[in-house]
Amino acid sequence: MGTALKELIGFLEEVAPLHLQESYDNAGLIIGDDEMIVSGVIVALDSIEAVVDEAIEMNCNVIIAHHPIVFSGLKKITGANYIQRTILKAIKNDIAIYAIHTNLDNVLRNGVNEKIAQKIGLENLKLLSPKEDFSSEKYTVGSGIVGTLPNSTDVMSFLSDLKVKMELNTIKHTGIVKNKVQKIAVCGGSGGFLLNKAIKEEADVFITADYKYHEYFDANNKIMVADIGHYESERFTIDLLHGLITNKFRKFAAHYTKINTNPINYF
Repeated sequence: MGTALKELIGFLEEVAPLHLQESYDNAGLIIGDDEMIVSGVIVALDSIEAVVDEAIEMNCNVIIAHHPIVFSGLKKITGANYIQRTILKAIKNDIAIYAIHTNLDNVLRNGVNEKIAQKIGLENLKLLSPKEDFSSEKYTVGSGIVGTLPNSTDVMSFLSDLKVKMELNTIKHTGIVKNKVQKIAVCGGSGGFLLNKAIKEEADVFITADYKYHEYFDANNKIMVADIGHYESERFTIDLLHGLITNKFRKFAAHYTKINTNPINYF
């Protein structure tokens, strides 16, 4: 007997329960039958059409993605856009798509932000903005993470190191506030809503993404905001999920996607 998709889903929802997702989100099984036997898994940030093609080529019938391919209701599925084409191709080829999004953002242990913190070498981790409504003995829930570098570090050396460790093309940042930095706040993806929390925690740098021009002024010389890009901030979520799945299951193979799903190119 192989592994049923519902067993894989059950494991993922032990790591990041669906009830921890934000109200606007659409995490969970988006396409597929949870009774199906898993032949193989592709792990990706985005379940776009090219990733479905990859799954077909590799004989994988499950895609585990961070971002949901469907966020809101669809009235037609005619292949008119990339969302509809992805859905049609997945259904035609019996490929399930499961999204583990803001619920994975919101857990401290084995979450998106812990992975970033580990990549850049932060210690003494705690949630930047705990969610009191979800407090329980089993899960530590909230948005963002704050931690410390092992030693106080020259700010330009820190930025250079950040670029290497997170494999960045560029970093957009506000002005230098401190020449030495040690306390670092992090939120993968669009984290601007946590800026005041980062300032309150007296973080020297806030690493996040999706800042708009006028929002940079909100740093107000109290903190350096480092916008590293949405895809770039979350790319190692693939490593996180792949590691969790591989360590738990032996009856099927899990694969990293070879598709760069970042819609942004740099010239």
